[in-house]
Amino acid sequence: MNVIETTIDTRSETYRKNFETMSALVEDLNKELKIAWDVRSEKSLKRLAEVGKLPTPKKLELLLDPNTPFLEIGSLAARGMYDGKIHKAGTVIGVGVVAGREVLVFANDPTIKGGSSYPMTVKKSLRGQIIAMENRLPSVNLLDSAGAYLPLQSEIFPDADDGGRIFYNQALMSKMGLPQITAVMGLCTAGGAYIPAMSDEVVHVRGHGAIFLGGPPLVKAATGEEVTADELGGAELHCGESGVSDYYAEDDAHAIAIVRQLVANLPPNEKTRLACRPPRPPLYDPKEIYGIVPRDIAEPYDIREVIARIVDGSEFMEFKEMYGSTLVCGIAHIHGYPVGILGNNGILFSESALKGTQFIQLCDRRGIPLVFLQNITGFIIGRDYERGGITKNGHKMVNAVSTATVPKFTVMVGASFGAGNYAMCGRGYSPRFLWTWPNHQIGVMGGAQAADVLVTLQNDQRARAGQPPLTPEEAALIREPVIAAAIKEGDAYYSTSNLWDDGIIDPAKTRDVLGLSISAALNAPLRCDTWGYGIFRM
Repeated sequence: MNVIETTIDTRSETYRKNFETMSALVEDLNKELKIAWDVRSEKSLKRLAEVGKLPTPKKLELLLDPNTPFLEIGSLAARGMYDGKIHKAGTVIGVGVVAGREVLVFANDPTIKGGSSYPMTVKKSLRGQIIAMENRLPSVNLLDSAGAYLPLQSEIFPDADDGGRIFYNQALMSKMGLPQITAVMGLCTAGGAYIPAMSDEVVHVRGHGAIFLGGPPLVKAATGEEVTADELGGAELHCGESGVSDYYAEDDAHAIAIVRQLVANLPPNEKTRLACRPPRPPLYDPKEIYGIVPRDIAEPYDIREVIARIVDGSEFMEFKEMYGSTLVCGIAHIHGYPVGILGNNGILFSESALKGTQFIQLCDRRGIPLVFLQNITGFIIGRDYERGGITKNGHKMVNAVSTATVPKFTVMVGASFGAGNYAMCGRGYSPRFLWTWPNHQIGVMGGAQAADVLVTLQNDQRARAGQPPLTPEEAALIREPVIAAAIKEGDAYYSTSNLWDDGIIDPAKTRDVLGLSISAALNAPLRCDTWGYGIFRM
């Protein structure tokens, strides 16, 4: 393959300023990640220690194989929501290695409102289940939850993608033959009781773990019966009488040891084989990405320079290099895995869309996973471009992205606006994993453009009514709140808090994150037997 020859001058003033800006963004990201992991009330930590429970980080340490990576999902979910203290939406979810096997791990954090489920907790749990189903991963659930946060029950309970969907997905996962192992380490109340009940195997910790549809207060209110949590749903009852639980554990550490043994006993899973090569590092330092990406997200840069710092040996076989130049396509390897990369080098024209469509088809037919490096303001607009068929040509690329059966992975490396989000495999197009950089911005359009559109519409209405156009002061009253909202809601942290992505990552770690993502995806078949597309409008 051809080696990408960098043209970046790492001694230039522009590079230095870009590097400083991105370094500051990454430093802020690391601070936010540390807060999400470490900031807990002293009262909750003390109470956990007093009753002999392990904190969630320690549980994960015991569960995961030593010195193996953990690909966390939604690390900043619910950031800034509710009272600002529901870190990680109250639960840790990610892909990790247990007894040599990649599994999807769910772990409630009882130091956050007793492990109560908030609306974003439900959304994050559902995202974890989708990852397990799409990538055919076994799941391990370290369960300790006080159930739904009742003041917000209307946002948790009734709708199609609310709490009940978790149990629906569990049934589907069981039908798919995906093992589900649950360790009951605390309360499993009301709907939460169905999580262990619908699992393949259940480990129950004595003294702490309790499974019941209605807790002691509800039982007393409904029947007048007074009963303790242990009498109502403890390990002795469910392991010895009801049969809900299968394994009796003395404490959290014992329960985790049993879980590890259960995972080790699972039948082997033959992962999908690709035409892999021995992995090699890029020729250039991945941290140089900091100096490549401009401080202003509207400023263009050559996406090949990013690709050169992500792929093995900085080697890239570019497809149609001289055609549709605003979309860069080509074959490379990441940690030895072959991938087809599509990266934006500007707005999408008809030629770019047709090029992307053909490249996606080639990779899909040949069983090559797709990686989208998204930095896109949208498709070109205007009368001449509409006459040239930009709408139908853009549709072809959206069709190809939608129906491709190979695993897709998206990294938001800059802007994500309008239909460009769709064509470059945004969240709605089911990438197996979607990651963002801290400079990422997203929206239907930029704030200034949205504000100008609204002012224009208002002036058109006034003209039809025979009224004068808006004064600069009146226009400012429209523009300013629109721009402010776009800045707030288009921010990378707003996006990740709402789980529009799977997490913000350090740009220098993009290669490793993609390697872990691809590895997880290969637990599922490529499903190339379902290859095919809908109607392409000619």
